Amino acid sequence: MKCLSLEAVASVAYKEFLHIYRDRRVLLLVLTLPPLFTLLFGHAFETGELTGVPSLLIDQDNTPRAQEFIDIISKNKTFQWRHGSPEMKDESNLLGHGVRAALVIPAGWNESLENGDPKPLLLYVDASDINTADAVEGSVRQSLGDFQLKQRDRMIETLPEEVFELGKQLPVQIRKRFVSMMEMWSVDRKLLYNPKSRVIDYVVPGIIGLILQLLTVTLMACTIARERESGTLYQLMVTSLRRREIVIGKMLPYLVVSVFLVLVIMLVSGWHFGVAFHQLPALALVCLLFLLCSLGLGLLISAFSRTQTQ
Repeated sequence: MKCLSLEAVASVAYKEFLHIYRDRRVLLLVLTLPPLFTLLFGHAFETGELTGVPSLLIDQDNTPRAQEFIDIISKNKTFQWRHGSPEMKDESNLLGHGVRAALVIPAGWNESLENGDPKPLLLYVDASDINTADAVEGSVRQSLGDFQLKQRDRMIETLPEEVFELGKQLPVQIRKRFVSMMEMWSVDRKLLYNPKSRVIDYVVPGIIGLILQLLTVTLMACTIARERESGTLYQLMVTSLRRREIVIGKMLPYLVVSVFLVLVIMLVSGWHFGVAFHQLPALALVCLLFLLCSLGLGLLISAFSRTQTQ
């Protein structure tokens, strides 16, 4: 078996480089799509915080305490509230006209809190988008928790002096346990790999993979199909070039272009979004393996395609 001719591979690669340079469509695709997609996807996932969900708020209790809770939940950025009529007739109509969630404060809610048997708030969500539904429920629970803490503090302030005098007579250990049960327990969170908790740092690797796979597979899949359509593939086959030299020669230019795309995406991500990249040798190795797999997939597609439109 003859050794691989580097001169033959270089000649095929040079021919493919010339085609990329002369094809304005491919050149425009390579130069504009990576930074454009990085900016679009980056800004789409930059915050990762759900805001402005169209929501309906119905107050059937109509008491000062209910209004106090409404004031708290109105400051929650997750919701964009509309106020509905207290006379709710049909539950199925609550989520119409673009409304994704509806919160109902039931009648007698204030009285139930005073009696120590609180009625639950009624939350209606559109579960066709389960992620939004879970986020909405979590935001309502957070606002309700803030309201409950304020009510607890107010209750403690209004306790009679006899209660405090009785508390002073209790053993120190029991008093500590009581205070501990009244306070919110906390979790000491330590962030190891994303200390700033930025969603963009989590999303950018996926954006890099998406753009690379989209472009490398598309460009590589069209190369042999284009040669087959124009008839130049058969001219290459009758030359002294071997098949592996043709394949490697055609893959090399797109591998170089793909490496250039990786650098462009990393520069845009670092300059515009402030994303930091660490362990560059490992990152380069992973990107290289990913590019080879994507180019191989594009080559496989082009081998079975008779035309570029296929």
